[in-house]
Amino acid sequence: MTTALSAAAPTSVSARSLAPDLARGFMLLAIALAHAPVFVSDPAHGPAALNTAAQFVKSLFTDNQARAMFVFLFGYGLGQLAQRQHARGSDWISLRTLLRRRSLWLTVIGFAHAAFMPMDIIGVYGLTLLALTPLVRARDSTLWWTSALTLLPATLLISWQGMVAREAAAAGRPFMLADTMAETFGAHLADGIASWPIETPIATVVVVPGMLLGIWAARRRILDEPERHLPLLRRVTALFLGVSVLGRLPAALLATGAWTTTSHPSPGRSPPRTPSPDTRAASAWQPPSAWSRPGSDATADGSPSPSRRWDSGR
Repeated sequence: MTTALSAAAPTSVSARSLAPDLARGFMLLAIALAHAPVFVSDPAHGPAALNTAAQFVKSLFTDNQARAMFVFLFGYGLGQLAQRQHARGSDWISLRTLLRRRSLWLTVIGFAHAAFMPMDIIGVYGLTLLALTPLVRARDSTLWWTSALTLLPATLLISWQGMVAREAAAAGRPFMLADTMAETFGAHLADGIASWPIETPIATVVVVPGMLLGIWAARRRILDEPERHLPLLRRVTALFLGVSVLGRLPAALLATGAWTTTSHPSPGRSPPRTPSPDTRAASAWQPPSAWSRPGSDATADGSPSPSRRWDSGR
């Protein structure tokens, strides 16, 4: 094994850590809250004021908010696995074989999942790990540089998806998962199987930055031994939560109609219009890592969503 794999302290390497599990639980809750409205045909039931308040809170705190942390935890788990294997005396070839076997199973499960359900993120994680297995033992500098270089295309892909979703909503055709489902199960299978090989590889770019930073953090056991890293964790939490909420505030205001622009009229303030062929063509492909819902852009954790299968906002 290389020096990079042995950088973390060997203390309690085999013990189950509570902090990563708690983080995963909270992210799954955010994902559930972000995705729930996408599975109904009309989310506008109930008192208008309550709907608006729920829309604002959801857009500000859950839409597109869990993705980064969930991907980070995926990488963190890979780093933990590498450290455990190293502590048991396994060499790199054994670890590489284990990682590739797991990545292949994730990819197979993701393909099957996408064939039966109109969404998938499992296959995206599997393909990313399969392609980037060597980086699990890469130097810290390589992890940071690769993460930095892929951050821009990942951000642009997510942002583009959000813009497409907003344009569709402004055109009177907000994205709803129920509307994208094929009418028959056979047609859905054919659509999912045909589009998965195209959509899934494109989605992997969104996973790379957070995954590699998670591997780096696992080497230092930042979540395994949080008491040793409290100043860092507090600074990172305050900084990124602040940036995240401020960055989502315009989208939340737009989603509730508190702020309007000429390109994004307030919900309910302009009559729906029939989208142009260009708008329909643009909204036919919903990029990975963001499943949008009516009036909002992507949801929480980054699950893929092009075409019928990738609901716009995991």
